[in-house]
Amino acid sequence: MTTPRISFEFFPPKSLDASFKLSETVRMLAPLDPGFVSVTYGAGGTTRKLTHEAVVAIHKNYGLNVAAHLTCVDASRAETLEIAESYAAAGVTELVALRGDPPKGSGGFVPHPQGFNNSIELIEALAETGKFKLRVGAYPDPHPEAVSANADVEYLKRKIDAGAHSAITQFFFGAETFFRFRDRCAAAGITAPIIPGIVPIDNWKGVRKFAVACGTVIPPEVDAAYETAIRDGREADLSIAMCTELCSDLMEGGVEDLHFYTLNKPNLTRDICHALGVTQAATLENVA
Repeated sequence: MTTPRISFEFFPPKSLDASFKLSETVRMLAPLDPGFVSVTYGAGGTTRKLTHEAVVAIHKNYGLNVAAHLTCVDASRAETLEIAESYAAAGVTELVALRGDPPKGSGGFVPHPQGFNNSIELIEALAETGKFKLRVGAYPDPHPEAVSANADVEYLKRKIDAGAHSAITQFFFGAETFFRFRDRCAAAGITAPIIPGIVPIDNWKGVRKFAVACGTVIPPEVDAAYETAIRDGREADLSIAMCTELCSDLMEGGVEDLHFYTLNKPNLTRDICHALGVTQAATLENVA
């Protein structure tokens, strides 16, 4: 089994303390030589400026290939494309194009009157610029808003056809979930790379709450295992073991790329990468 190609997701800091945590996370994980790292957007576009600042800083200070999240939420087409142009001017050539989550408590996504109606319109507009490699989201477990079991695959096909180069999945708990999704995508004619999204579980209660919100199926045995591990003070040990096993199962099934949702907490991600044979590849020189 070969060593996987890896990538990481970070989120932009909202405080000085969070800035230090992000810096330490990048500093610890950058030597593992990720193919790219991504920086998220807050719900409702709330971190637009923070995301831009984090993306440019990581690109400049660490020399990493950064993919900036860009969404359709709460911005006109002109404003969104202006943000994209600012990334291009800063040397950022990858974007993760998403519809985006609506503001909390809003009751659902409502397009901006002068904005993009969905991620496909956003992808088409970004692809027309010819300046970016575009990545999109994918859902091995049905998205909560999906109208049918096959709707997520059909919509992903439309996003790829609109100009996306690859997809990154929402996290999941079993390799078979990903393999079934991959098979359905292949049957639908999707040939673009589909990268599984992996979440090293630092806090089971928090991850479980998010999984329920985004429709990720939680196997009963995972619930039971964490209940026991938390009681015995072994949550981190269980997380490393389960996540490493999941990644190994994916690699045995032909997966070559893994995308880790770090939650700006680097230790578990680093330990799992080490367990998979991913070791330090370089020494950082410019970390100002």
